[in-house]
Amino acid sequence: MQDTTKVTTPVMDDRNAWRYGFTPQAEIWNGRLAMIGFLAAALIELFSGQGFLHFWGIM
Repeated sequence: MQDTTKVTTPVMDDRNAWRYGFTPQAEIWNGRLAMIGFLAAALIELFSGQGFLHFWGIM
C-alpha cells in the first residue's frame, strides 16, 4: 500500500493587507500607527518647548 499524502507549503497572506479583528495584520497596523503617534507627540514637544497636553491646551 502506497501513501499518497501530499505535502504543500502554507499560503502566506499579505502582511500589509487591512484586516479587521485580532489578526496579525491588524496588530502590525496598530503598531505602525502607534509609532507614528508617538513620534508626532515627541516632535511636538521637541519643537514647541511645551508638553503635548499643554500644546493642545488640555492642561
